[in-house]
Amino acid sequence: MRVLGINAIFHDPAAALVVDGQVVAAAEEERFSRRKHGKRPVPFSAWEQPELAARWCLERAGLTPADLDAVAYSYDPDLVEPGDVPWEDLRTEYARRAPYFLATALPGLDPAIVRFVPHHVAHAASAGLAAPYGGDCAVLVNDGRGECRSHLAGSYRDHRLETLAAQHLPHSLGLFYEDLTEHLGFLRSSDEYKVMALASYAEPRHLDLMREHVRATEDGGFAITPLDWATLAKEREPHEDVTREHAELAASVQVRLEEVLLDLARWLHERTGHRRLTMAGGVALNCVANTRIFAEGPFEEVWVQPAAGDAGTALGAALTVVADAGEPAGAMPGADLGRSWTDDEIREYLDRAAIAYEEPGDVAVAVAEALAEDRVVAWFQGRSEYGPRALGRRSLMAHPGKEENLVRLNEVKGREQFRPIAPMVLADRAHELFERGPLPSPYMLFVHDVKPEWRDRIPAVVHVDHTARAQTVDPADEPLVARVLTEFERRTGLPVVVNTSLNTAGRPMVDDPRDALECFGSAPVDLLAIGRFVVRR
Repeated sequence: MRVLGINAIFHDPAAALVVDGQVVAAAEEERFSRRKHGKRPVPFSAWEQPELAARWCLERAGLTPADLDAVAYSYDPDLVEPGDVPWEDLRTEYARRAPYFLATALPGLDPAIVRFVPHHVAHAASAGLAAPYGGDCAVLVNDGRGECRSHLAGSYRDHRLETLAAQHLPHSLGLFYEDLTEHLGFLRSSDEYKVMALASYAEPRHLDLMREHVRATEDGGFAITPLDWATLAKEREPHEDVTREHAELAASVQVRLEEVLLDLARWLHERTGHRRLTMAGGVALNCVANTRIFAEGPFEEVWVQPAAGDAGTALGAALTVVADAGEPAGAMPGADLGRSWTDDEIREYLDRAAIAYEEPGDVAVAVAEALAEDRVVAWFQGRSEYGPRALGRRSLMAHPGKEENLVRLNEVKGREQFRPIAPMVLADRAHELFERGPLPSPYMLFVHDVKPEWRDRIPAVVHVDHTARAQTVDPADEPLVARVLTEFERRTGLPVVVNTSLNTAGRPMVDDPRDALECFGSAPVDLLAIGRFVVRR
């Protein structure tokens, strides 16, 4: 069975292809169009389809639109309830017409094979069916909104979902956090991770008030009453400085979010008895909350979808259709589901750019040497990542022992200086440096406490609260990155390398060789390692 999954309704449009139960390809439209998040989450954009990502997924498998058995669209317009959201009827109408929009974008596609999958069911499948647990686990979904809900708690047994709780709008943990994001002068439905980082810089002074306004309910959901943010901190314009009162408000909401998510996880565990929890939805990208759920919650294992935001619903919708057809829905083989280029193709890009390049005997050794000399390295290797995290395919790397590299990389990327950068470490070494969060942690979706004896040795990757969002590297899965880490430690005594996404502020992550060359040419990066080639500044 050949199923193409589509996310298009809100933001982060994406496509994913599942063939005979196996995940073949998945990619976000932004990587092709170079528009951050693909589009803004407004009703007027709901007609846009991820046609570039969808075409590439089909090309990857050697299929045409006419070869598909089904297209799974991660939104069901029949579930939308009347409300007072401006222009919501337009969004719903665009969703109903999605089969025809897709047929126009993908000539040869029969509109009749398009199936609507409820948004939160698609999120749930992207976790519960994609996780390496054989379709038996608890699943927790929280985001801004779907058709009429913002939350789902359920259980997968034998690849079948039983929904145990669902929270109706307007109550939404995701929208509550988005409202705060906007009040703090950041871009809503985009910059929530900045609020999470900012929260570490202050105490949660308003936590008692947050507990009054946001609370878990006995039926596995939650209730939120409106809050006037301006009474707690002045609304910030994007150009204005972030103040302590802004950080205190961020900390208060962040801690309350963690507490409520813990309550939801405990409720779900009591009703399912599962040992394993999987999570998806935009709120599941909050790696600080994820760690508290793992460290303080009742589940023995916690797995978070690496494309937990709306992009992941493309994969979840496809897996749902496969499972509903009675076919086995295979787990994700990894997050490296996007585009790649051969070394010969990369050489053509370099020759066409008329740029000087080298072909070292071992690109990993060349990169380790540059990092040991405190050079910033742009790293472009293999298939690109599905989801918002750079996981050793499209990364910027640096020396973690130089504290000033935090400032340096934030300047390279044009980011706020309160934002942390992350460490990569070999999976079998991670326990020496990090604790509290789950290990291994290949998708960078949890924070870990940095052990005291290492904080001064790798200061560039230690956040103000002594945590780090570590990514563990398994040599069997990432042999080239593993060699960089080994060679770097041989030269410096440090088993860690800085890893942050290969992009600059406001731009999607680099995806193809041209993107890599443009980023290298426009940012103060010392070396580009692309395929087996090296370009030096």
